[in-house]
Amino acid sequence: MRKITLEEIENNYKEAIRNKFKIERVEGKHSHYLSNPSQAQLRDLCWEIFSSEPKTDDLSTYRKFFRTDFTPEENTSTQYTDKFKKVGGFYKGDKDPANISTVELAAILVDFHPRPLNKFKKEIGEEDMKLIDELRNTNVPPKEVSSHELVIESTIENFTDSNVDFAETDSAPIQNQYLEPVTLKNKEPKLEQTPEAISIQTFGESVDKPKGKKIRYFAIAAVLILLVAIVFLALPEKQCMQWSNDHYEIVDCDLKIEGIGIPPRIELLDKSLVNLKKVNVCDTTTCFDNNGQAMIWYAKTANGIDFFNGHGRHPENNSPLRPVTRYILDKYVKK
Repeated sequence: MRKITLEEIENNYKEAIRNKFKIERVEGKHSHYLSNPSQAQLRDLCWEIFSSEPKTDDLSTYRKFFRTDFTPEENTSTQYTDKFKKVGGFYKGDKDPANISTVELAAILVDFHPRPLNKFKKEIGEEDMKLIDELRNTNVPPKEVSSHELVIESTIENFTDSNVDFAETDSAPIQNQYLEPVTLKNKEPKLEQTPEAISIQTFGESVDKPKGKKIRYFAIAAVLILLVAIVFLALPEKQCMQWSNDHYEIVDCDLKIEGIGIPPRIELLDKSLVNLKKVNVCDTTTCFDNNGQAMIWYAKTANGIDFFNGHGRHPENNSPLRPVTRYILDKYVKK
């Protein structure tokens, strides 16, 4: 097996982080930040993550990226909002940043593991590449891969695209529930064949390659049209919600509100926010769980401060909600 180089490992690390970002922005717990990763959204996500017991390696990354230590009493990243432009550019693949601390912070914001790069180098070099090689040489169905799916997938794609062979002879494709089938290329040159001799088996019949491609394209197009029709018919009716005093209510999207003043805006139903409620906090309110994690979130307003039962954004001024701290409780909650 060819030994993987440090440069290839670093490229795989970056690509795996970008793949994790694509997943998190759609279905991750912080998708409301990552779906539209502006500098301000990434800054607020950074504060939320580091406010809840950050790891030692992550604190080191924070120090290298911002050139200052993280302090839970004050959001020191606010004055460096423009630095998140590099992180957003990295996610989009515009240009690899010159400083590895940008990549490391990008990994933290999407909760990619293993991180940082030094830990990734060790695991991809000693475990995942060995696993890939073992799967390639076995004739029995491979066992379920339990970790680093994106890392392995990215590694296989990079090696396949660069015509790298894992062995001197042909091998069966690597295939499991996480990996797409990959055919390893043989180093022995293949003899040229005449066009008349080249044929492929498509839908049970032996046909010439150009004709087989046309049939395959038509089949794919038909399947896609069918899927679109099924999805369109299966979609539920559009629902909306509206903030009412201290909670969201599900309303008709075509509801017309009449009255004096500015009415609460009607928004598309967001399952992650529909159960959000404003709560009254006093000195007997349970604000932290047994592990010290915040159970109450807050946002400052023109009239003071509002507390909520979950994270998200303030329904009235759209500012991000932050996990409550002892400092905030001591300052704003009357005893």
